[in-house]
Amino acid sequence: MQTIAHRAGFAFTAFLILVAGCGAPDVPAPEAYVPASDSLRYAGEQHLRNIRQLTFGGNNAEAYWSFDGKQLTFQSDFSGLTSQGCDQIFVMNADGTALEDGSRHRLVSTGQGRTTCSYFLPDGRILFASTHAAGPECPTAPMFEAGRYVWAVYAEYDIYTANADGSDVQPLITGPGYDAEATVSPDGKYVVFTSTRTGDLELFRYDLATGEVLQLTDGLGYDGGAFFSPDSKKIVWRADRPEGEAASVYQELLSKNFVEPSELDIWVADIDGSNATQVTNLPGANWAPYFHPDQQRVLFSSNHHSIDRGGREFAVFMVRLDGSDLVQLTHSGTFDAFPMFSPDGTKLVFASNRNVSRTPSRDTNIFVADWVETPEQVDLDFGK
Repeated sequence: MQTIAHRAGFAFTAFLILVAGCGAPDVPAPEAYVPASDSLRYAGEQHLRNIRQLTFGGNNAEAYWSFDGKQLTFQSDFSGLTSQGCDQIFVMNADGTALEDGSRHRLVSTGQGRTTCSYFLPDGRILFASTHAAGPECPTAPMFEAGRYVWAVYAEYDIYTANADGSDVQPLITGPGYDAEATVSPDGKYVVFTSTRTGDLELFRYDLATGEVLQLTDGLGYDGGAFFSPDSKKIVWRADRPEGEAASVYQELLSKNFVEPSELDIWVADIDGSNATQVTNLPGANWAPYFHPDQQRVLFSSNHHSIDRGGREFAVFMVRLDGSDLVQLTHSGTFDAFPMFSPDGTKLVFASNRNVSRTPSRDTNIFVADWVETPEQVDLDFGK
């Protein structure tokens, strides 16, 4: 056993070494950024560095962070992950490393029906919408109705929870009509979701402690894809407000369980639905919004800049809540959408059709990037 004097002498010696600057452990210096190795980054993407691809094939989208920032949940129809033929829910490590069982991706949903819009709960469980209770088959997904590009609004969708290993699937929010597009507040108190339970596509808030449901929107038109602000005091979502003939078309399509997502804008409100304010007033589809960590800006996907070329190109933009300072963040010239900041605000996950070879592809994959809040000269010069 060491004596007090021995320990004191050791401590004093250590103190001298530290004062001399010789005994402190080496702290690795941050790795220098190497632009030439950032092969998935495009010129003009000043706020993104070290873009890494996490999925490789099929359609993979809506990747959302766990509360600890270590994992992502996402939906995929890739035949290498599921034989179902339509979207199922998976979880993966956000850094691309293998899970505990050695696999890269783990099935969370039942493998039956069609699923969408998964999200982590604070306790590590995952919620998602699924049609599996109505039958094991994939509901049909027509892309066009009466010559219009449409999204199907499946009345069979209900919202479920499951453990991250896919066990203990339980219904959470159910009822007649469409219940989907659920996300969770950062404080863990609420779920916001979209439902047709009132006859229109409206936003609702579900209290996880009491089960109380509060309707947040009531205007005619599609309200969906909502997310909470980091302080859990506001929501941001996509909406259209059709009038005249457009309103009649909207109602006719909805009666057939379709919605035409061609004219959408970004809105914000308090979490009880009050003080609703339109953020964007842009042509085309402006959707998939998410709050910037400063809560004064939002990121969203839009094709407003490519309408004159057919509107097939979607990029991620950033804008202030008052609609000012619109900035284009991604420049792949393909499809970039579903941006979401990591809980600590240092990384951004998104879906894209980009690839290392920069060849045209219909595959939509998940990518994660380091977020650069204040671009340096190396970022401004990238790709030049």
